[in-house]
Amino acid sequence: MEIPRRLIDCLNENKATYEILRHPEAVTAQRIAQVEHVKGRHHAKVVMINSGEQHLMMVLPADHQIDLEKVEKAIGKSCSLDKEQEFKSLFADCAIGAMPPFGNLYGLPTYVDKSLAEQDYIVFEAGTHTDAIKMSYRDYEKIVKPKVEDLGVKLQAMKGA
Repeated sequence: MEIPRRLIDCLNENKATYEILRHPEAVTAQRIAQVEHVKGRHHAKVVMINSGEQHLMMVLPADHQIDLEKVEKAIGKSCSLDKEQEFKSLFADCAIGAMPPFGNLYGLPTYVDKSLAEQDYIVFEAGTHTDAIKMSYRDYEKIVKPKVEDLGVKLQAMKGA
């Protein structure tokens, strides 16, 4: 699978400066950050949420996990984790679990965890399990215009890891 054309076109049309990073196949956000030699706080992972009939894209650092109570407070209604089979058709041009955090390209409201919004740059999966893109958070924010909220909790480092 290739990087979705709409993502590259969007970055180019918005004159964003970005770098494509190729890496060995990796699936979990923490593992991807590791193979890219990027700290977890810079790697933006996508978590899909369902609220009523609506799909919402939540974007968090790899070293955080979603907190549904915080999400409900941010969006003002109840929600649950979205099931893969319920949203995978929205991302037909992406490998499952490798969706870029550009909800605007897929007609989805996008929320970003405030800790990710504090970073100078972010790295995210570019639609495949072997390609990532590194760009400034400011460029990302200008293009996507996400709502910035407190959405997650930082994962505790495992002892001996």
